[in-house]
This record gives sequence, C-alpha cells and structure tokens, in this order.
Amino acid sequence: QVQLVESGGGLVQAGGSLRLSCSASGRTFSMYTMGWFRQAPGKEREFVAAIRWSGGSTYYTDSVEGRFTISRDNAKNTVYLQMNSLKPEDTAVYYCAVVRYPTSIVTMRAADYNYWGQGTQVTVSS
Repeated sequence: QVQLVESGGGLVQAGGSLRLSCSASGRTFSMYTMGWFRQAPGKEREFVAAIRWSGGSTYYTDSVEGRFTISRDNAKNTVYLQMNSLKPEDTAVYYCAVVRYPTSIVTMRAADYNYWGQGTQVTVSS
C-alpha cells in the first residue's frame, strides 16, 4: 500500500523559513514526477511546485518562484520543499503528491497526480 507522509510544517513569522519533507513508502517513485500542492482555508487546492524524476527539471507557480525550492532524494524516496521568505499568504495545508505513471513530464495539474499525502499545516504570522 502506497503511503506519503509529510512533515516539517509549523508556525513561523513572516520572512522565516521552513523545510517540508514527504517520505513515500509502498512503492519506489524514482521514475515518477513528484509535486507539492497547498490549500488555504476557503480556497481550492493549488499547485505549488513539481520536479521530474531525475531532479533535472522543476516547475513553480509564479507566487513562490524564487522563494521556494523543490528537490528530491530518490534513494530515500523523498521529496522536499524548502520555503524561504515566507509570507502570510503562504499559510495553507501543504500536500505532496506523485503522478499516476512513470513519466518525464513535469505537470502542474492535480488530476495527473494519483497518490497524495495527508497534508501538513504551514502557518505564517505577520
């Protein structure tokens, strides 16, 4: 059974940093695109970042470009999201996700992701 477990969320002041981790078990995802999404209260889930299986290609939503960095360690079956210069509008539950099939395509569409974690809360105070 595939399981994705996020960690690293918490409460931080504006301008601070957090590093999220997502550890996968039940299957090796070294050939799969992995991504991060977030959902703020009262809003729809939105794409944050994604990374190709090789780590050689990444994609970010405009609002986090230059502040967030996605990376992965295939040996550990883990994806990370380094978040710097955090803003109150980054407050949300953050979810990691893995696409349905092995692919080199880096996608931002939630419908392309089949495996999801339970989420970790990130709260940025002003």
